Amino acid sequence: MRLIPVLRAGLVAGLLCVGMTARAADDPAVGAVRTLYAGFESALKGGPGDVRTRAAAIGPTLTDLVDFPAMVRVAVGPRWAGFTPEQQGALTEAFGRYFIATYATRLAQAAGGTFTVKPESEARGPNRLVQSEAANADGDSSQVDYLVGPGNRIQDVYLNGNVSEVAALRGSFADPLKAGGADGLLEFLRERTTGMLAAKPAP
Repeated sequence: MRLIPVLRAGLVAGLLCVGMTARAADDPAVGAVRTLYAGFESALKGGPGDVRTRAAAIGPTLTDLVDFPAMVRVAVGPRWAGFTPEQQGALTEAFGRYFIATYATRLAQAAGGTFTVKPESEARGPNRLVQSEAANADGDSSQVDYLVGPGNRIQDVYLNGNVSEVAALRGSFADPLKAGGADGLLEFLRERTTGMLAAKPAP
């Protein structure tokens, strides 16, 4: 099983210009991804546990390293500008909890596995792309790349080099937004988060 399931294809336009690499010793983008994986490994010590426990363990690390406001804004798309500041704040908060619960759910598949980070990142416009590989205990591996912004916070995740997390989120958000606007998406995020956190560990 893969750490990140196959997501719907699609990339955020304008992010794929190849640039110069930076050495790891001076590369804070690589450091951010290594810190992320260190948090994952710490959460998996002693076994995967349940989703709620993993979410509590990785939540602070994800909050520090993932740019939730940027991700949810891009995932929502043009409609974001029409939301009130209160709606934007509530959606950003709910999205952060949803994202943490999602990764806590996926992380069970990585118990006993390894994370390997390429020591050099590549420029993608003003951002950096950090390449990595995640393998489970059976040795099944996936390429998992991270788009890291100028503030060294993760703004997107790519599976196998070309499947964008943000693009998949945009697809997931389309129906709730169409049906209920900001309030519909907020309800969707909260319900999905509650469901993930309530899941019981596999026997």
